[in-house]
Amino acid sequence: MKVYESEKIKNIAFLGHSAAGKTTLADSIIYCCGEADRIGKTADGTAILDFDPQEKKRGCSVSTAVYALETAGQKINLIDAPGLFDFASGISEALTAADCAIIAISGKSGITVGAKQCYEKARAAKKSIAFFIGKLDSSHAHFYRVVSDLVGLYGSVVCPVIVPYVVEDAVKCYVNLIENEAYSFDGTKATKCDMPSSADIDNMRNMLLEAIASADETLMEKFFEGEAFTHDEMVNGLAAGVRSGDICPVYCGVQQTGEAIQFLIDGILKVFPSAAEANEAQSENSALVFKTIADPFVGKLSYFKVLGGEIKGDMRLKNNRTGDEERIAKVMWLKAGKQEDAPKIPFGDIGCVSKLSDTVTGDTLSASGKVEAKAVEFPKPSLKAAIYPVKKGDEEKISSGLVRICEEDPSFEVYNDPETHEQIIVTLGEQHTDIVLSKLSSKFGCEAKLQEPKIAYRETIKKSVKAQGRHKKQSGGHGQFGDVWIEFEPCDSDDLVFEEKVFGGAVPKNFFPAVEKGLRDSAQTGVLAGYKMVGIKATLYDGSYHPVDSSEMAFKTAASIAFKEGISNASPVLLEPIYTLKVLAPGDIVGDVMGDINKRRGRIIGIDPKENNQQEVTAEVPIAEMSDFSTAMRAISQGTATFTTEFARYEEVPAAIMQKVIEKAKAE
Repeated sequence: MKVYESEKIKNIAFLGHSAAGKTTLADSIIYCCGEADRIGKTADGTAILDFDPQEKKRGCSVSTAVYALETAGQKINLIDAPGLFDFASGISEALTAADCAIIAISGKSGITVGAKQCYEKARAAKKSIAFFIGKLDSSHAHFYRVVSDLVGLYGSVVCPVIVPYVVEDAVKCYVNLIENEAYSFDGTKATKCDMPSSADIDNMRNMLLEAIASADETLMEKFFEGEAFTHDEMVNGLAAGVRSGDICPVYCGVQQTGEAIQFLIDGILKVFPSAAEANEAQSENSALVFKTIADPFVGKLSYFKVLGGEIKGDMRLKNNRTGDEERIAKVMWLKAGKQEDAPKIPFGDIGCVSKLSDTVTGDTLSASGKVEAKAVEFPKPSLKAAIYPVKKGDEEKISSGLVRICEEDPSFEVYNDPETHEQIIVTLGEQHTDIVLSKLSSKFGCEAKLQEPKIAYRETIKKSVKAQGRHKKQSGGHGQFGDVWIEFEPCDSDDLVFEEKVFGGAVPKNFFPAVEKGLRDSAQTGVLAGYKMVGIKATLYDGSYHPVDSSEMAFKTAASIAFKEGISNASPVLLEPIYTLKVLAPGDIVGDVMGDINKRRGRIIGIDPKENNQQEVTAEVPIAEMSDFSTAMRAISQGTATFTTEFARYEEVPAAIMQKVIEKAKAE
């Protein structure tokens, strides 16, 4: 492969709902451009862009893949993103690198939630957008219904370019509305045929002409005067509209056979914006890392897009985040699971480099270290699980593996809970979690199991009591003697509050610290279920001592005895953490969202209207009831709802539930 200037480079992201055919579409383009001898199938693990072992095993994309191909004097970087919600971080990676997004839609399934979300994300990232309506060989596929639905959602930006002529649910030929000519297909082979007579096709061509006219004032005047556009005027007008975002062209075909795919390739080459048109070059050599692959054998591989100048081997660049210098050993082009050495990667192009020491996804590398590019935000994970090794001694391997997985997946988090002493992983969903476990096994050689995270309950008291703690022991020589009277009462505190009101030297001052230490140590383990105690004020007000046998240890022990005696009689109760929950969801499912929250002992605080018919539900919910909330919201909203949680306070656990928690804690 040769080096192309940015005017000849097209960076295209393939997005869509799972099973819409986007990966097969990218594979079909690779085949039609002569770089493969057949079109792969995701279901049987032969798709070129699904090269990861997990993808071959599951028959679907789980991570972003890039394939660089050259055709007709131009270079196209195909960037295939996963369609499953659990791997939505791949969409962020793809949109960071791409200049245009092609959203694949099944002609049979129609517009799905995933397709809508991809459109919204591409719009938010200010990328040019096109639609490809595929699988037109499926029974009950309906191209014109899908176009009508697209127009209903997005209005006049929807612009058909290639349309099928359908008779009795079968596509007889395809019409290129720019050329106003029809072609029949035998696989990828196109044969010009007679132009069919169809009101649907006439309507589609009028949509195309109106869209092109609206993108240019000169063409608008010509359109109203009834003059025909030339071929070049149509192509240039369409390209200008796509570049500005005023036009979203619609193509169609059959991915698995390559039928009509050449029309889409022509559109990419002639209509879609180049890297030079879509990006403003930085004044110095610089690149944005948009994806990281961490492999224990190959090492770390960083995918990057060049923001200015060129990136080549033996170059030294500074990381904008750390300020540290990174040495670029050699640069490579990406061919899905393979890499090809490159002499340099120019502005607007995509490449990769291995073994960067401290650079992660989202970092910018530049000559000065001062260039900072804003990457597309990654989705925040919400499904938590505690992770444990299957085999003893694998703790270190698991921790190391999880850190490496975090490097390559910004939507995956791992942390150690200081309260429960558990290692917690946070993912986007159950399939995401399963992939993490599979990577630990296949890449890092360790098996792990999951458990529901423990809840950091607290214990406190509800009434005031006085208790004596007396410790006396004689075992030859000096004995041990400590005697204290302590009043315990509820207070508003996250810890134990200690005071002393001893008169007449009943307890010498030098033993006060030992008494406090004994109380604080005891407060770490409550009397009900062993949880930390809070909201307690302990006042030392009397006691006695022995001039010879009293010691700090004796008074510490006496304080512990008083604590256990007093707290047990002070109406101890269990407290649970309450979180503020905010759910952003479409208005038509807010009732279902609220119903689910109510089932979790949640309290609805308010509902606020947001943009795009969205509503934000604010509630307070015990975290103990939230373990499967992420999964429930996915089911209720089909992936359209998002939520956040933030700790609010502790509240008393209802009596019936408290007893179950105590029994479970004692059983453990």
